[in-house]
Amino acid sequence: MPSVRDIRRRIRSVENTGKVTNAMSLVAASKMRRAQMAVTQGRPYAEKMLQVITNLAAQPIDDSGIVHPLLQSRPVNNVGLLLIEPDRGLAGGLHSSINGSVGRFMGSSESNVSTICVGRKGREFLNRTGRHIVEFFTDLGDRPTLSDTEEISSLVIEEYSSGNIDELYVAYAKFESTMSQKPVVEKLLPVEPAALSISSMSGYTYEPDPATLIDTLLPKFIAVQVYQAILESIASEQSARMVAMRSATDNAKSLGDELTLTMNKLRQDSITNELLDLVGGQMALEG
Repeated sequence: MPSVRDIRRRIRSVENTGKVTNAMSLVAASKMRRAQMAVTQGRPYAEKMLQVITNLAAQPIDDSGIVHPLLQSRPVNNVGLLLIEPDRGLAGGLHSSINGSVGRFMGSSESNVSTICVGRKGREFLNRTGRHIVEFFTDLGDRPTLSDTEEISSLVIEEYSSGNIDELYVAYAKFESTMSQKPVVEKLLPVEPAALSISSMSGYTYEPDPATLIDTLLPKFIAVQVYQAILESIASEQSARMVAMRSATDNAKSLGDELTLTMNKLRQDSITNELLDLVGGQMALEG
């Protein structure tokens, strides 16, 4: 049975751990507010961009029959996956939930799957499962800009345009609320045209022509979608870390209280035994 000194040492250790986790929770909360603001501000633009591109892709372009490379559908032999995960841990079950979704996606795919990985945690998972990594990106920081992610989107476009992959999916944790982050695997390429009615397809006049607009907007669209997915991942990471560290702080406090109670019981037992020894000694002298 541990001594009072050992338990007192454990109490100090638990209290120090609680201070660290509480500080990490406060830092994550501060970062989470900025990340949430970035996500909520970027979502309307990304959603509207998706609507414009899919509607534009459904329009009759010209009579040449030439289709933009990012709109071309072909037999699927090679699938690409852009996996976005945090660089750091201590985010509760966020990593395992994303990895579970990615594992199910890869297991259900009948084609070869190659990956472009963003974040160290994603690379660790892919290395454990023996998956091929085309390129690896890290250290984007907590507040990346669109220019910081252009290299990723350019690689995505190059891989699809060159025919190295026939479909591209993006996997990340979508931010829903502070307590909820949803792992998703969404198809990014080829861009699928929207299902429009005949009147919708003939009701607009584009200036310049639709083909020029497609050539200009499609690369920007991919860049925006990749950037928004990274922002969603950052907001999810900070939210999950704040909740996990707050829970760890509460657990440390609870464990400290239990250890303090145990220590007090041991001290009480020790004092009682000492009193009994004194009383027994006194009675022996009197007898």
